[in-house]
Amino acid sequence: MPTPCTEWDARAVVEHVIGFHDFLLLRPLGVRASRPRDDAAARWDATSDALFGALAAEGALDRETELPGGGASTPRTMLDALTTDVLIHTCDLARATGIPPGLEHELCERAYAAAVARTFTRAEGMIGPEVVIAPDAPVADKLVAFYGRDPAWSAA
Repeated sequence: MPTPCTEWDARAVVEHVIGFHDFLLLRPLGVRASRPRDDAAARWDATSDALFGALAAEGALDRETELPGGGASTPRTMLDALTTDVLIHTCDLARATGIPPGLEHELCERAYAAAVARTFTRAEGMIGPEVVIAPDAPVADKLVAFYGRDPAWSAA
């Protein structure tokens, strides 16, 4: 798992986020987003539109769906993981392009609390080693550090 953003190009990060949403929500809900081929921002917009449309349907959030690869879940359950994924990769993209991440404080608080409460192993390759930061650091920094990113890193 790359820890500084420099190891991924922006298009690959956006495609990862799109793929994660497609795999965990859109496909299980039977929704196919109509995405352009060559415009990463437009691809994300099409994915987002498809997600909001699918999740607006009565009962969609709590409808049990079969996950690709086995198992079942509900969109409501998947949203926490997907929101955290978007927060982390928003930070990746912002720092790699030299702009402030501007992560929403309340979402970071919720994602960080859920992450530290969860039991998982970092050996699974999904999360890099936690970066040690000051205990009084902003919650957005704590969140990205928990997921193996150095919140002080920026593109040169």
